[in-house]
Amino acid sequence: MRIGDPGPKGRILIRGEYGHDIVDALAPLPGELVVDKPGKGSFYATGLQEHLVAAGITSLIVTGVTTEVCVHTTVREANDRGYECLVLADCVGSYFPEFQRSALAMISAQGGIFGWVGSSTDYLAAQAISPAHADHLITQGS
Repeated sequence: MRIGDPGPKGRILIRGEYGHDIVDALAPLPGELVVDKPGKGSFYATGLQEHLVAAGITSLIVTGVTTEVCVHTTVREANDRGYECLVLADCVGSYFPEFQRSALAMISAQGGIFGWVGSSTDYLAAQAISPAHADHLITQGS
């Protein structure tokens, strides 16, 4: 299927269609930043860089789909801007298992050339947050 084709949740990747929106269970809380990105990466033609700088943020937790396209592009853009990135492998996805494996391997190659890869369970444990209380993590969608 291609962008604009009818899908089960409206036209694919078309603003205003239900399938383009944030998953209901992950809806942002009032005041949370939502970045509506027009390209593959979260930095292209958005105000994300300015928001991160203003907030003093230097490390990103990256999730989303697809791993080999939008997630990869965002991590590379972030790395070029000096951000440290952790990609949660169980919070990203691809249509193709081999692309998923390769994309994650590329991110963490050479000791983390673009970033690091871990699991949400390990991340939450390191932060002393139980999954039941981690209702909203910063996410990067398609």
